[in-house]
Amino acid sequence: MSAIQEILAKKVVAVVRLDNYNRAVDVARALVAGGVTVLEFTLTGRGAIEAVTATRKALGDAACVGVGTVLKSEDAEAAIDAGAEFLVTPAVRQQVIATCVKRQTLILCGGLTPTELLEAHEAGAEMVKVFPAQSGGPNFIKNVLAPMPFLKLVPTGGVSPENARDYLAAGAVAVGIGGNLVSNKLVAAEAFDQITLTARACMDAIGAS
Repeated sequence: MSAIQEILAKKVVAVVRLDNYNRAVDVARALVAGGVTVLEFTLTGRGAIEAVTATRKALGDAACVGVGTVLKSEDAEAAIDAGAEFLVTPAVRQQVIATCVKRQTLILCGGLTPTELLEAHEAGAEMVKVFPAQSGGPNFIKNVLAPMPFLKLVPTGGVSPENARDYLAAGAVAVGIGGNLVSNKLVAAEAFDQITLTARACMDAIGAS
């Protein structure tokens, strides 16, 4: 499946925000074992781009791997060259969208206001990340989609296994789950079994929606 097909099918993007990505492959294996197969490694940590290459080599088609917190076109190019199957921005970044369109790579462009969400869509973002989602909650998603039902919204920020299906019920096509799924603390403790259990609970919750 393409990246967009994978996200639409699985409905969860795991936002893996680590200080250091030296255990990225272990984290990816733990998430995939729990059914979460779409993974975003953010550029806020060391070695994120190298982690994409390593994870794709280790897991192949079992995982769909992207890069998040992409703010500049040169970072977008480097991530795509490393094998990223999709890119994510925290805000509207026209140059990153343009790079993804040129490279035929899926972009989840971040925005918060209706104007930003529409602007990202019109610039070429096939999916739009609503960030931080907890600012408006599921009702905000529903309200935005009433006049703009063509938007493929992916709320991120404050989304958890407990509230994920509320966002999906409001019309989101998928959700991004970060610290509620993977944390530096869990990785440092090598609690990969716990990551798998949480991932499975998340998928079970969404399956019940």
